[in-house]
Amino acid sequence: MNNKVAVYRKEHFNAAHRLFNPAWSDATNMQVFGKCSNPNYHGHNYELVVKLIGEPNAETGYVMDLKLLSDIIKANVLDKFDHKNLNLDTVEFSNLNPTAENIVKVIYNLLRPRIKAELDLQVRLYETERNFVEYPV
Repeated sequence: MNNKVAVYRKEHFNAAHRLFNPAWSDATNMQVFGKCSNPNYHGHNYELVVKLIGEPNAETGYVMDLKLLSDIIKANVLDKFDHKNLNLDTVEFSNLNPTAENIVKVIYNLLRPRIKAELDLQVRLYETERNFVEYPV
């Protein structure tokens, strides 16, 4: 049996976006993305869950100090995306369709370099209460 433990940090942010492929006509975008392709955008109250798996440190008992993890998430995700229009206000989505699938991968890539390599990282993003994505799987 291993000594690994999973710890979780849940955060929240609000953001607007539009699902849109610029290579397609407005009609095709509406057909594929429906109301999510509204030219005036729409918003979500995102719930973000960051999961770390690792062995607790012998001295602290922590896999990672969750206050430190919260600070990392705030500085690298929330400060970038909270109360923003993802399409217009962020570098990350200036040329990337801000689907939930793409957002969760971007968040993972923002966090991964700031978390010790020996810790497994998984990010879960709830776009709505019923729709969520995870990366990696």
